Amino acid sequence: MRKETRLVVAGLVLAFVGGLAAWIVQTGGGSIAIRDLRFNGPGGSVMSALLYVPKTATSKTPAPAILAVHGYINSRETQDGFAIEYARRGYVVLALDQTGHGYSDPPAFANGFGGPAGLAYLRGLDIVDKANIGLEGHSMGGWTVLAAAITMQDAYKSVVLEGSSTGAPYAAEGSPTWPRNLAVVYSTMDEFSVLMWAIPKAADAPKSAKLQKVFGTTDPIVPGKVYGSIADGSARVLYQPKTTHPGDHISNAAIGYSIDWFGQTLKGAKPLAAANQVWIWKECGTFVAFVGFVFFILGLGGLLLGTTTFAPLARALPVTKGIKGGGWWIGAVISMAVPVLTFFAFFKVGALVKASWLFPQTITSQIMVWALLNGLISLVLFLFWHFVLNKKASASAFNYGLREPNKLYLGLVGRDLLLAAAVTGGGCLLLLAADFFFKIDFRFWILALKPLSALQFGVFLRYVIPFTAFFLMSGVILNGQMRLGEAKPATRYWANVMLLAGGFLVFLAAEYVPLFMGGTLLTAAEPLNTIVAIQFLPLMVVAALISTFFFERTGRVWAGAFVNGFFVTWYIVAGQAIQFPI
Repeated sequence: MRKETRLVVAGLVLAFVGGLAAWIVQTGGGSIAIRDLRFNGPGGSVMSALLYVPKTATSKTPAPAILAVHGYINSRETQDGFAIEYARRGYVVLALDQTGHGYSDPPAFANGFGGPAGLAYLRGLDIVDKANIGLEGHSMGGWTVLAAAITMQDAYKSVVLEGSSTGAPYAAEGSPTWPRNLAVVYSTMDEFSVLMWAIPKAADAPKSAKLQKVFGTTDPIVPGKVYGSIADGSARVLYQPKTTHPGDHISNAAIGYSIDWFGQTLKGAKPLAAANQVWIWKECGTFVAFVGFVFFILGLGGLLLGTTTFAPLARALPVTKGIKGGGWWIGAVISMAVPVLTFFAFFKVGALVKASWLFPQTITSQIMVWALLNGLISLVLFLFWHFVLNKKASASAFNYGLREPNKLYLGLVGRDLLLAAAVTGGGCLLLLAADFFFKIDFRFWILALKPLSALQFGVFLRYVIPFTAFFLMSGVILNGQMRLGEAKPATRYWANVMLLAGGFLVFLAAEYVPLFMGGTLLTAAEPLNTIVAIQFLPLMVVAALISTFFFERTGRVWAGAFVNGFFVTWYIVAGQAIQFPI
């Protein structure tokens, strides 16, 4: 069996096994139905959600229910750990896409983030016990459920804020009596301590004057102690798991505290211990499926290169004319350092690109500007190196994987583009099949690949050219300027992974070691962008593999750049919020 065929088969097997395992976990072996919903919000806007329905919840035996909402630039699946554990205990769970997120209509932040619409929909279900409804939200999802709580003040019984707060820029001010029966789950290493509770370190939440006001005390709050009364709705409790802001999603403690609070404040759930949790196996299953997706698209690309249509693309590797010796290590340091040293500065420049019809996603636009400016820096450094140092070695665009020996054949570039479209399309079909049969996306934690909606596909088309340009330049650097021509193929793969992703590994270590050791990020004023950078690490690993795989088989950088441009743009657009009302 050819290597490419083995990759395709392995990818399909991993996607099936991982998807099946995830389905078994999230449905309790079939005892919980998961429905993909669309319903109307204010003004006819379309809202999206996943509804988890235990078999015990019927119109004759209504069950307690929970509205669970993700944070900024996440989607409904990010709350899977919470939703799975709530549903296992007999709660009906509505895992909502905020407005402008996932498959809910844009713009983001509109209509109370979609919280009031979500709570109204949940209360309208005849399988729900309307006297026992809880609200749970992570980060901006906390503000979403608070918007629901203040709009419908008698429509819920208790609230859990995970890594969130009252009185933030978009949330109503809390008090000792509002919201009703509040649990604040605020982790000791949460990156947003200043924004949420006006404290420099999250571990100091008990000393937050803002939080003390909500608890009705001027003394340091005792974690785990219940203040006020559950009976009259004034109960307050602070829990502090030892994790980070995004770590709440994959923390048994953070999830367990919310289970415990709803168990105390809502009636009708199964008496299952908070420590009894299985959600992690669903995350493992969808991660296995993600790995299978990567294997599948690589193998599919290899198989297509063996067909009549794409066989002309399969060429021998050009003679290496890249950097050698000590100069290679200097180039490696520059390649890894520049993208991370410019990260925050270029994101600030990107923030100047206001959300519009052309570029409607704020964070995506910031990443795009970062990519374009880094591509420009790489181009300038590459041209300087080529014309000043390397041209005398008879190096040409052929050696860098940009053209054939004598000229650029546009027909071959067109086939590269068609190949990339076929590979990406195959990956889309695999993901759609997983969504249809198992009701999953491909993810682990905040690494997530979702199917594009029709609206998101239009956004994809707006951003794909800039991202493809970046990967074309990075392909030239990896496989032309920095290629280890005398090394074994496996060494070239590892080298390219290091060159593209290694800087982010060092960057994240430099940010999070101070947080773990001292309670604050190295750049404490950049919590959101630091969290965004976490996804860069695995994403750049995959991009390096794709770039190297296709270069090794075509001797040119075009196919890998197109596949990476399509894949990464798809990944980013599907996972980001749309801030413009398109």
